[in-house]
Amino acid sequence: MHFSRIFIVMAGLSLVTSASAAPASAAPAQAASPVQIEFSHQLDEERAARLEPLIDRFNGQQKEVQVRIVRRVEGDAPKQINLVTREDYSRFVANKAKFKPLNEVMLEAKQPFDSSKLSPELRDAVANAKGQLFALPVAFSTPVLYFNKAAFRKAGLNPETPPKTWFETQQAAGKLADSGSRCPFTTSWPAWIQIDNLSAWNGSEVSDAKGNLAFNGLVQVKHVAMLATWYKSKYFIYFGRRDEADRRFADGECAMLTGSSSLYANLSDKKSLEVGVSALPYHDDVRGAPKNTLADGASLWIAADMKPAETKGVAKFINYVLSPEVQIELTVAGGFLPMTPVARAAADSKLLKADLAGLQVAYAQLQGRTSAPLIRVSQIEPVRIIVDEELESVWAGKKPAKEALDNAVQRGNAVLQAAAPPAAAAAAKAKRSKQ
Repeated sequence: MHFSRIFIVMAGLSLVTSASAAPASAAPAQAASPVQIEFSHQLDEERAARLEPLIDRFNGQQKEVQVRIVRRVEGDAPKQINLVTREDYSRFVANKAKFKPLNEVMLEAKQPFDSSKLSPELRDAVANAKGQLFALPVAFSTPVLYFNKAAFRKAGLNPETPPKTWFETQQAAGKLADSGSRCPFTTSWPAWIQIDNLSAWNGSEVSDAKGNLAFNGLVQVKHVAMLATWYKSKYFIYFGRRDEADRRFADGECAMLTGSSSLYANLSDKKSLEVGVSALPYHDDVRGAPKNTLADGASLWIAADMKPAETKGVAKFINYVLSPEVQIELTVAGGFLPMTPVARAAADSKLLKADLAGLQVAYAQLQGRTSAPLIRVSQIEPVRIIVDEELESVWAGKKPAKEALDNAVQRGNAVLQAAAPPAAAAAAKAKRSKQ
């Protein structure tokens, strides 16, 4: 893990435990009890443990506010601070009345906050129709291509010139298979990478102007059909719908992986793995490609109807998260895209550049944006599951690519139409009003 390196980078910052309240006789006046703030999440134990140093430091730096990490239980009322992953996004949008836009929280707490200083590619995913942030994009990333340099050399491939297009990736996969690789290529989060980002990177929409799903166009069908031929040829090995493929690549089992740019922070720690990172491949026969990939990830949502003291406490914590020191820590520890220019400058410094090579690739992919997509398939959990099911039917040889994507679009639109209110349609309407 990166926390040993974090403490070197942030030398001088110490973790201080909260002091016990002194007896009333030891002080001139009874000290006010600290404001208690709960920070809810649904992370696994390993990822949740990574939050603890951040929370501990905040609690130790001052006595007015104390933040406690709690696991979110479905059906419970929102806590003051809520960590929302990409998979949770649509559920929170559908219940947005229970949350307060971040700009309003900071204004009520009389805390300075300029959302325009955040990177635009991060703001797009968490901004309302008025351009206000309804959440803080605290742990965002974009997909990239990872490759095992040792496996490339064994296959006679130059690890300093990784494939740029999907055609070149196919050629590399063939040579890797010929050299004995049992897993030339794999991918994590298929709906996010192979539908949402494949579409954006190659200038194709996943929905129409009315918010109806439409990711069954020529580009997507061609791409899924290509992956189906790879699967039959054992160029592409499928491990699951989430991040199972990440672990396979990290263990040296696979030679190429399309995965999150934030994964580089963990991969570079593995001494047995010589990893390279490059841009997500694009289809060179698509006019205008490549365009830009999308930034997605975990964000902080703030509950509505808080007491004034709680609002001030939450605002204080938000300012703490946005401080340069904590931004550096989040970037180094998790490989996440920096939210502010100060953090981005730190990531470009000599001290951190070797650890964060993946960020340079991510930065380049996010440039040249035209507009954000109205809908992101991977953010609507029921639709993501449908897409994964239909893709798996292609890998199993049960359906051709076009039939599977047509089915996914039809089933997905039925889900959106049945929702009350449709989370995706609401998000699409809000984004259309901004454009």
